[in-house]
Amino acid sequence: MNAHNITKEGAAAPFYLPQGDECDVFAAAAACDLPVLLKGPTGCGKTRFVAHMAAKLGRPLYTVACHDDLSAADLIGRYLLKGGETVWVDGPLTRAVREGAICYLDEVVEARKDVTVVLHPLTDDRRILPIDRTGEELEAAPGFMLVASYNPGYQNILKTLKPSTRQRFVAMEFDFPAPQHEIPVVARESGLSEERVKPLVRLAGKLRGLKGQDLEEGVSTRLVVYAATLIARGMPIERAIDTAMIEPLSDDEDVKRGLRDLVTAIFG
Repeated sequence: MNAHNITKEGAAAPFYLPQGDECDVFAAAAACDLPVLLKGPTGCGKTRFVAHMAAKLGRPLYTVACHDDLSAADLIGRYLLKGGETVWVDGPLTRAVREGAICYLDEVVEARKDVTVVLHPLTDDRRILPIDRTGEELEAAPGFMLVASYNPGYQNILKTLKPSTRQRFVAMEFDFPAPQHEIPVVARESGLSEERVKPLVRLAGKLRGLKGQDLEEGVSTRLVVYAATLIARGMPIERAIDTAMIEPLSDDEDVKRGLRDLVTAIFG
């Protein structure tokens, strides 16, 4: 069965610095039992945002990292052999439906097509989960919320959400934080001073400007935090940047040479 993370009810809220009214919008959607779709580039804070809001709302959270082999059975559950007996084991989506938890499907478009079919009756006024294998038709417990995310800028024609699925969610768009927000976030997460973080964030902005040209994706806030963390532990700046912000972005030697020239221009 697919591995997934469970955050228990009452867990401390992880740090998240709001960029606008996204916390209010999410809370309103939760109060109205509306499913939410988060759109934005990899590493811009979508998963952290969901964890933060789940803790703020006092709800347990099931996070599923979707992938090519993720099937509806991975989410709903299946019969397994235990001690010589065949027993039914709920998947993360079923557990969330039963418990009134938040189920977060990260990069939902990566999952197999049968997954979206399962989600449809949970994303309208029925709020039910049919389980064909057991004959159950579960009605979502109070507090259940379905949240999904994807990166529309990275999906190709074979990896996108159908309009019929997108229109079952209220949607929120995320992007990388503005420098005045990203600097304190990176400083807090890494332990590096804001003054030393500033040029890293400036470099990140330059690298993101190359998306669609030399790079498929811009550098994530997560990678900026990694670089700052290595620097805070004493690694030389250029080595930390190369390890955390250059090598993860490309395997092309010419592209990496150009990226290192940007590093020299900012830090040289």
